[in-house]
Amino acid sequence: MSSIEAWIVKAPKQSFVRQQIDLDPLASDDVEIQVEHCGLCHSDLSVRNNEWGTSRFPAVLGHEVVGRISEVGATVKGLQVGQRVGVGWNCGSCMFCRQCMSGQHHLCAQVRATIVGHRGGFASHVRSHWAWALPIPEKLAPADTGPLLCGGITVFNPLAMYATPTSRVGIVGIGGLGHMALKFAAAFGCDVTAFTSNESKFDEARSFGANHVVASRDSAAIKKLAGTFDLLIISVPVPLDWDALIGSLAPNGRMHVVGAVLQPIPVKAFSLIFAQRSISGSPTGAPVDMGTMLEFAARHNVTPQTEHFPMSRINDAFERLESGQARYRIVLDADF
Repeated sequence: MSSIEAWIVKAPKQSFVRQQIDLDPLASDDVEIQVEHCGLCHSDLSVRNNEWGTSRFPAVLGHEVVGRISEVGATVKGLQVGQRVGVGWNCGSCMFCRQCMSGQHHLCAQVRATIVGHRGGFASHVRSHWAWALPIPEKLAPADTGPLLCGGITVFNPLAMYATPTSRVGIVGIGGLGHMALKFAAAFGCDVTAFTSNESKFDEARSFGANHVVASRDSAAIKKLAGTFDLLIISVPVPLDWDALIGSLAPNGRMHVVGAVLQPIPVKAFSLIFAQRSISGSPTGAPVDMGTMLEFAARHNVTPQTEHFPMSRINDAFERLESGQARYRIVLDADF
C-alpha cells in the first residue's frame, strides 16, 4: 500500500488529527496489517505527553493492534494475507543477537518500539516484522484481544517466570494492568490478594479472581501481612509504602515492578538480605511469550474488561483515559 490514513499527534499533549501518510515499499521481512481494533494503553498517553523524554513527533501511536494481514514481504514465512494477527509494544528486533537467538527478543538492544520512531496502530494499516505479528487464537474475541498484547503480557510474564499454582501472589493496583493480573493469577491457581486505593473496587477485584482485598493506603493493614507473599506485582506508576510492601514478602519472596514508577524506590538492604528477598522488573515479552500468553488466555477465558470508542473519537478516548475514568482498558475500533 502506497499510503495510509492515520491519527497523528504533532507535538506533546496536542490533540490528534487525521492525515494521509505516504509509505515506502514494504520491507521483505515485514507484514502490513489492516487495523480492525487497537487498544489505548496508558503508555500511549505517556508517549503523547512525552513523560519519559523519549517521544518523537509527529507520532502515530497505538500498540495493541489486532487486524488482518493485507500484504506480506517477499521473505515472510508462516503468515499469509487475510490471517488475523496482533502486534504489541514492539514490532521488530535484530533477530541475530544473543538475546534474540535465545528467545528473548524483547531484550534486544535494537528492539523496535511500535510507537516510538515507528507508525503505530491508530491508523488504517500498521507494519511489523513477521516474527512480532502474533496469530490470534480463534477462541479469543478479536475486538477485546488488543490489551492482552501489551498490558496482558506485561503482567503474565512475571507470573510465568516466578509463580506456581501454590504461590501466594499480591497484585498492587486494580487498573488497566492489575485487573488482568488478577485474572491471570487466579487462572494459574494462586492464592491472590488485591491491593487497591479505591474501596469501591473491592467487590470488583473479587470478581476478577482475588481471594483477599486490602486497602493499599492502609499501612497498618499491609504490615499485618508481613512475611506473606511469594510474589508481589506492582502494576501502578505511583509511589507506595515501599517498606511495608517489601516487608510483606515471604522468605525468598520477590517484588516485581511493571508499573512505570518515575520516582526512585527506596530500599533498606537488611529488609532484603535477612529474608533473601528480591526486587525486579520487566518490560512486555518476546514473541514466544506472547504466543504462550494468548494460548493461556484462550484456554482459561482470560479477557480484559474493555470500553469501545470508534477511532474517529480518539481525542475523547484519550480524555477519558487521562481522567482516570476508564474501566479498565479502552479499545478503538477502526472506522476509516
